Amino acid sequence: MRLAPVSDLAALGAAWRDFESRAAGSFFQSWTWMGCLAEDRFTDPVLLEIRREGRLLAMALFNRKPRRFGGETLWLGESGDRRCDAVFIEHNGLLLARGIGTNGASEGAGEDNILARALAAARRAPIGVPRGWRRRDLVLSGVDAAHCAAVLRLGAALCQTRPAPFVALTPGHEFLAGLSANTRYQLRRSARRYAERGPLSIVRAASKTQAHEFLDALAVLHQRGWAARGKPGAFANQFFARFHHALIARGFDRGEIDLLMVRAGGEAIGYLYNFLWREEVLAYQGGFDFAAARAHEKPGLTCHHLAIEMYAAAGVRRYDFLAGEARYKTSLASGECQLHWLTLPHGFSVLGVTTRLRWSRLSEYFTNPRRARAFCSENP
Repeated sequence: MRLAPVSDLAALGAAWRDFESRAAGSFFQSWTWMGCLAEDRFTDPVLLEIRREGRLLAMALFNRKPRRFGGETLWLGESGDRRCDAVFIEHNGLLLARGIGTNGASEGAGEDNILARALAAARRAPIGVPRGWRRRDLVLSGVDAAHCAAVLRLGAALCQTRPAPFVALTPGHEFLAGLSANTRYQLRRSARRYAERGPLSIVRAASKTQAHEFLDALAVLHQRGWAARGKPGAFANQFFARFHHALIARGFDRGEIDLLMVRAGGEAIGYLYNFLWREEVLAYQGGFDFAAARAHEKPGLTCHHLAIEMYAAAGVRRYDFLAGEARYKTSLASGECQLHWLTLPHGFSVLGVTTRLRWSRLSEYFTNPRRARAFCSENP
């Protein structure tokens, strides 16, 4: 097990790309995402590697930041800077080699738990040349239940749990058939109303230039919608827009970025910004023309409906709405998983002692997502 500062992000990128091809990670763990504006986001990067008999089993990239009252914090896949972290990582965690089970154990490992050992090392092991023991906290954002289970004994503070709704797509399955009667009615009524303007259609960005143009148009509609609610919107943060234009430049030619314009006749009614990863679609951001919508026209529902039908026909097996309980997500979804935002304080802090006692009560809840969510909402 190795925990060391990173001096060459380009070299790390090459090694990461090689490992991710053999790993079972999400798009948010790919180097397309992790390496995007990495020089700005990872001001003091730290790499964790786990090997057994020469085989690389896991990698994780942290950013190290000093704490105000002494000690330091390692942020998994994030910067620790609110401005930069507004891009919002999900499906985060250690990048694990295929063949390692959800409990972190690999074939031949016995009771050895890779995730628990790795996170314990990240919190306690020296980084590079030892400079004496330092109090160290870990921040893990958007991780799954396996990571939660792995750190039960470490005294984690559960900050937040969010559902991530998704649509499971299977060959020959009709998407609308799995929805409630009310949702089917709203979708069909909205489609009929829009069809009065002209045929509904989807235009996929065919080049990086067009993808950038679609993202700019999406941002205008997105900001307009949030401004109408008296809120700033994601694109009010200049780093957010810069990051995603850089992400398009990195991932479009790799087939990992998809920007869609949905039209009724010749009018754009909305845009979708999606990530494509291993037969899955991650619906990351949308911008919809609510201002021009007439009675019974629902641009958000209609755009996602058409996109889901298009991806299903192309053989995609999952359309992931990502974290959040927006009504349109729950109306269209066929299932959900739970993502967790955690802080692991060092063991001798007041927070560390109190949260170790509280966290021990959670073990039974991770076998039942509904109970886990209820517990977390009642014990913020």
